[in-house]
Amino acid sequence: MTDTLQTPRPEAQGQFLVAALYHFVSFERFAAFREPLQAICDDNQVKGTLLIAHEGINGTIAGPEDGIRAVLAFLHAQPEFANLEHKESWASSMPFLRMKARLKKEIVTMGVEDIDPNRIVGTYVAPKDWNALISDPDTLVIDTRNDYETAIGMFRGAVDPNTKSFRDFPDWVKNNADLAAKPKIAMYCTGGIRCEKATAFMKEQGFDEVYHLKGGILKYLEEMPEEESLWDGACFVFDDRVSVTHGLKEGEHTLCHACRQPLTPEDRLSPHHEHGVACIHCHETRTEEDRLRYRQRQRQMELAKRRGERHLGS
Repeated sequence: MTDTLQTPRPEAQGQFLVAALYHFVSFERFAAFREPLQAICDDNQVKGTLLIAHEGINGTIAGPEDGIRAVLAFLHAQPEFANLEHKESWASSMPFLRMKARLKKEIVTMGVEDIDPNRIVGTYVAPKDWNALISDPDTLVIDTRNDYETAIGMFRGAVDPNTKSFRDFPDWVKNNADLAAKPKIAMYCTGGIRCEKATAFMKEQGFDEVYHLKGGILKYLEEMPEEESLWDGACFVFDDRVSVTHGLKEGEHTLCHACRQPLTPEDRLSPHHEHGVACIHCHETRTEEDRLRYRQRQRQMELAKRRGERHLGS
């Protein structure tokens, strides 16, 4: 097993261990693997989402530390995932509602046929070497994430494609001939998986020097001292924490339940913000009928919380 990324648990930082993982591998038996994967997670009180496909596994799970260790041990015991790596952080409350092991066509959806990171991929760059690469004037830095993610944090000087979906990325590349103006392309994403396919696609398009941040933003924020960091803002994560910052500390963002956009503390002070109903991003696009429905859902969520339960619509 290579370089499994385990983070010592800081005192009082959180009671749920979060593990983000992915692994590209030929996985022909993926359909038969779904039920035992779901079962091992359920048996260990682990929640989250794991996607499995013919090309491997991808997802994020959370739970009690012993439960997460048991699931990871189960995965490492599979010959296809013996070399699987993961990244760890902590959450002060359970960041997922349920456990979902899902069968998919792709473990990260780009929508381009025959992109195989096991065949061709960019050059990995460790977090300790990333600053030097992106500070090089011969390097063009590209954020491969979507607009709602880049809105709350990016590396300094990075190009934002303003995509709504990762499926939009290939067309963005094809429509921007000026990407070839610099000899080096440096790409990054949250945990590294999107860059596996994005750098493979760039190589297929004829770009030669293509690099990507190993372990993604999460590994950079874990390892890079804040005083040396070239990262500005917070990193969007796909769970109830919404964002993390340097040291993988939970950020201050919440999520609008109407439009799913991340909100800063300043956003929540806007007169257009109504918790669970509307925010500065969607107040003009939602009808009064929408708002009435959201208010009813929010009341149900608050009642469930007072009963010590969690509403399924939260």
